[in-house]
Amino acid sequence: MNLKEMLHFADKIVFEKTGQHLDDLQEAVLRGTLQRETYKHIAKDFDCSESSVRQVGSQLWQILSEELGEDVSKSNLRAAMERLQISIFSQNFAPQQDCVQISCVNYCGETLHPPNIPNSHPPNQETSNTKKPESPNHDLSEMPMLGDFLDRALSLETLKTWILQENSHLVTIAGMSGIGKTTLATQLVQQIKNEFDYVIWRNLETPPTLPQLQTDLITFFSQQNSIDFSPHNNQQSQLIKHLQKHHCFIILDNIHSLFSRGKLAGQYEPTYEDYRTFFKQIKDLSHQSCLLLIGWELPREVAQVPHPNTPLHNLSLQGFDTQAAIAFLRSQGLDIEDDSDTLINLINPTKRDHRVNPFWLKSIATLITELGVSLTDLLQNDTLLLPEDVKDILRQQYDRVSDTEKQILSILHRQDACTTLHRQDACTTLHRQDACTTKENQPVKLATLREQQPNLNLELVNVLQSLQRRFFVEKNDQGFWLSPLIKQYLASLK
Repeated sequence: MNLKEMLHFADKIVFEKTGQHLDDLQEAVLRGTLQRETYKHIAKDFDCSESSVRQVGSQLWQILSEELGEDVSKSNLRAAMERLQISIFSQNFAPQQDCVQISCVNYCGETLHPPNIPNSHPPNQETSNTKKPESPNHDLSEMPMLGDFLDRALSLETLKTWILQENSHLVTIAGMSGIGKTTLATQLVQQIKNEFDYVIWRNLETPPTLPQLQTDLITFFSQQNSIDFSPHNNQQSQLIKHLQKHHCFIILDNIHSLFSRGKLAGQYEPTYEDYRTFFKQIKDLSHQSCLLLIGWELPREVAQVPHPNTPLHNLSLQGFDTQAAIAFLRSQGLDIEDDSDTLINLINPTKRDHRVNPFWLKSIATLITELGVSLTDLLQNDTLLLPEDVKDILRQQYDRVSDTEKQILSILHRQDACTTLHRQDACTTLHRQDACTTKENQPVKLATLREQQPNLNLELVNVLQSLQRRFFVEKNDQGFWLSPLIKQYLASLK
């Protein structure tokens, strides 16, 4: 079906269900969706609010889901209509028949000529692979398509235990850009979405104010019921009542967009300061729903170490160990049997169980494929190559870092050139790396950092905590250090 035919058929479904044809806004939402436009773009073209477009879209997806027998959303509307066309031909075609029936909708027109599809069935015969309709109360229009599969079975099971068995109110997934947070969350939602009455995914890359988000969520949860948005009616209270009455799953991606640049991790922009109270209420009040936050950094009020029996859980997502990295490259179709030692020595030179970013691995795999070279050829002189797309994602995070954090990162980076900062006799100065005898990265103790930055004094521990929460700094009992990927990025800035 072309665009006109799809709109015509959707109109028939809506008319049979509601007794009314598509109005102008409904048609605009369908047309825009089929042309792969965002809700924001549709709202701008139609000169209305984005929340109105979302509400109309949610109602349409519910109607279409019920009639087409599958979970229809903004992201799969066109594919659902195309599957429907094949279903019409294969199950309901009869020669010289001008009208076929799907559910309670008659689709009449010219005589259809079927394609060469084997194993067609007589009308109304149920096939063994007929999909049962899923809950229509899912708005996953902003959830990305599932990308490359990353083997996160343990993390998936952990998240499912927290959400489904322990009934956690607030769950977070944090980690560096490219580590696989959104991919993991997408896998999770696909596996557990039918356990909830309502599921909604929102991308906060361009974050709404809290009242705008609350209006959006209340509109979705209320469906076609009347909503009181008058000033005297507390929206936050309305939303909490929905979360208490229904089993809801809310996913907010790119949560770091709520926070200020150039400050320590987790400090809100003034416009979004009221999110602090909202997250605290979600965590502390009694309800039967779950809020999942995904981002590079988390709100301070949820970044704490959870106590036992608390309805809060945080998952810090790490990269792949060396063996998983090798398996991932093989999954990309690369034969790296002769290059595995090169990779292991490069990403884990100090044997501290460094983890490698999957996005970096994918970028390296792309370079190997496009250039037709081996991994060893690509990673010369024990240098961790940074493809431009990896630099871009690291730059986005580094640009958010405060000046005091950059001072500490600089000290940790210069440490790479010295056996230890305590043996300054090996170097004329920390800035003269040519005087050092080894490039082994030694952890830097807190006391040593205080000596190097006495002006920070007690503020130093807050700076280190912020860098850890941003995943720029790693630590153990011996001190603090940088991962090979962060070290190489800092070197590229000089």
